[in-house]
Order: sequence, then structure tokens, then C-alpha cells
Amino acid sequence: MPRQQYQDALESLRDDVLYMSEVVAERLRMGLDALEQKDDQLAEEVVEGDGEVNRMYLDLEQDCIDLIALQQPVASDLRFIAASFKIITDLERIGDLATNLAGYATEAEHDVFPEVDIQQIGDETMEMLDTAMDAYAEEDPDMCRQVAAHDDEVDAMCEAASETVVRDLIEKDPFSEEERDAESFMGDISRMLLTVRDLERIGDHAVNIAARALYMVEDDDELLY
Repeated sequence: MPRQQYQDALESLRDDVLYMSEVVAERLRMGLDALEQKDDQLAEEVVEGDGEVNRMYLDLEQDCIDLIALQQPVASDLRFIAASFKIITDLERIGDLATNLAGYATEAEHDVFPEVDIQQIGDETMEMLDTAMDAYAEEDPDMCRQVAAHDDEVDAMCEAASETVVRDLIEKDPFSEEERDAESFMGDISRMLLTVRDLERIGDHAVNIAARALYMVEDDDELLY
């Protein structure tokens, strides 16, 4: 492959990874909206769209493999391709978690724990993802570190939300109600805890993306774990 073609292929890879991130972010937003509105139709769109994200992942994975196998890149180019390969893995997993959120939207039976602001936590994780992808696109190490710092805030929010749910579960006795109502209540509690857990995991994937971007730019493994 001539040098210019090779450079074009690298730029195309970057553009395609960024496009995948836009699709995943849209799915995440839809999942959060479905959860807030209990919108079964919107939730179904998220679930059905997961196949598109998976196909993107497989196509980009093959592009990365081909560039490494056929071009044998070195130094910064190799770090860029390797980082892109790892980033699409995190994006694919965020897509899976967005599908989880949509699933919870269709299963929830009651509004529980209004004091837990799931949408705020979701907005914070989306901001982390946007910043991480901007760091990758602009090769900005400061943005990478901002994502890691932001994750501490999101972790604290998730911990507080989980503690609220558990405390209320202890203080309330769902089994003092009819058995059917108790089972429904426990199911909603379980889904709330799973929602908080999945949002925290999305934040962790955003940190992974930022870590790979930092390694790509500065050959610095500070954020890798």
C-alpha cells in the first residue's frame, strides 16, 4: 500500500471509530430516555439497534487486524491502531449496557426511589464518554485525565444511590404487603440497583477509552488498569 493510501486508511479508521461512538452515544441516550419515560417502543429500538453496533465492531476489528498484519506499523501508528482496537471494544460494551437500560425500562412496574436521580447519573456518564472520544479525536492528554477525575464523581454518585436503595429496603418491609406487591417491589429494587451498576460500568468504559487515548498520544500508561 503506497504511503498516502496508508495514511488515508489510518484517518478512515479514526473517522469510523468516531462514528461508532456517535451511534453508541445515541443508543445510550435512547436507553436513558426509555428508562425515564417507560417507553416500550423506544426501548425496543435500542434493543434492535444492538446488532448494528456489533457489526460495526466486527468490521473495525478486521480493519485494525489488516492494518497491523499488512502494514506492520511501528511506534505512534501502532499505538494508534492498538488504541482504536481497544476503544471499539469498550464502545461495543457500552452499547450492550445501553441495551440493558432499555430492558429495565420495559420491565419496571412502579416509580421507586424518586430521590435517586438516574438521569443525572446518566448525563454524567454520557459527558464522560463524549470527553473521552474528544480526547481520542483531538489527541488531548488533558481531556484524558479529566475523564479519570470525573469518574471519581460518578462513582460517588453511584455509591450514594445504591446506599439510598439499600437503606430504604432495610427501613421498609415490603413483605408486610401482599405477596404479589412485595415481589413487584423487590423486582423494581433489583432493577434500580442494576441500573446504577450499569451506569457506573459505562463510566469505567469511558475511563478505559481515555486511558487508551492517553497511551496513544503520550505512550503513557498512567490511566491503564
